[in-house]
Amino acid sequence: MTEPALGRAADTEKGFAAYGLPGEPGTDEFWAAAGAPASVPADDGGWTTLFLWRGTAASIGFEDRPEPVPLRRWGDTDCWYAEVRMPARLRVTYRFLADDAAYADPLNPVGAGGDRSIAATPDAPTQPHWPAIGASDVLPLPRTRIRWASERLGGRRTVRVHPVGGGGPVVLLLDGDDWLYLHPAVTAFDSAAASGEMPAVTLVFLPAKDRKAEFACRPELWEAVRDELLPLVAESGVTADRDRLVVAGQSLGGLSALYAALEFPDLVSRVACQSGSFWWTPDAMDLADPLGGPVGGAVAARLRERPDLSRLRVAFDVGEHETRMLPHCELTEALTEQAGATVRISRSASGHDRAGWRQALLRDVAWALA
Repeated sequence: MTEPALGRAADTEKGFAAYGLPGEPGTDEFWAAAGAPASVPADDGGWTTLFLWRGTAASIGFEDRPEPVPLRRWGDTDCWYAEVRMPARLRVTYRFLADDAAYADPLNPVGAGGDRSIAATPDAPTQPHWPAIGASDVLPLPRTRIRWASERLGGRRTVRVHPVGGGGPVVLLLDGDDWLYLHPAVTAFDSAAASGEMPAVTLVFLPAKDRKAEFACRPELWEAVRDELLPLVAESGVTADRDRLVVAGQSLGGLSALYAALEFPDLVSRVACQSGSFWWTPDAMDLADPLGGPVGGAVAARLRERPDLSRLRVAFDVGEHETRMLPHCELTEALTEQAGATVRISRSASGHDRAGWRQALLRDVAWALA
């Protein structure tokens, strides 16, 4: 959760010295020393973080907030800045918005795709196995590629398959293109397996064509996975054990993952769910406040029927700063455990942001297969 700072740590005499930056903002000396966003302690126990942009008028778009934060200009220089209040323990994805385009932060070496960057407060937990990727870096893609023309879902999509440690149980990564092109999941899973923190698995990166439709508790998606996609994976020549299938999903993907475990228990018995959209009901998307409906939404209503979940292992994680998501997730977690599932519950140092969930993804997939 990010907010523009109420006060200014900078002043006309000291510039941004509080952030360790020498000289007058906008000078060559200043830009030579400028780097990734820097944070100083705030009075409330959180942080004030300085973001810098060199050029013309711009704003910052944060993954975890709907409205951009405008940048202020320093005098008549080319230095634009924002001082943003952040709570303790936060990792966020952001990008600069200028001239009707989005840009990664050229001063920050930690990116997420070509037009996003990642910032973290000094007390945010480290994320072992996730390398720093710059905006111009090309992420490694799995060599195995499946062209999937689905009769049930319609359209064509490219599904990538990657054996980790030689391959093993299938880990179906929903929103697969995000884990291929924004966050280096191939590298992270390989590193976790090499260190002994992850068993051998077969990653299947499933892209979504229409997230709101496909992940909204639709049986067609999971019928297509069962009857069309998994047979194609089996034919691809990559070692894959589907009997211990793990579905990993975030936000609407997390909702869909748990829905699959409820309605297709012979297919899905292990789930890694980050910030599942458990506020969802069939009409929620049409409401002015989608999260303002019944707590736990449609999934909680299904769980109250007490389905037998004794075969299910599900790891729930949600960002500790997602205050409006927490009641929906907490009720769903409790009802899932009451239905007999083996449950793991944790909170990540993030808002509603994939950058903050990604360490939980590795840990929870490994736990689901334990």
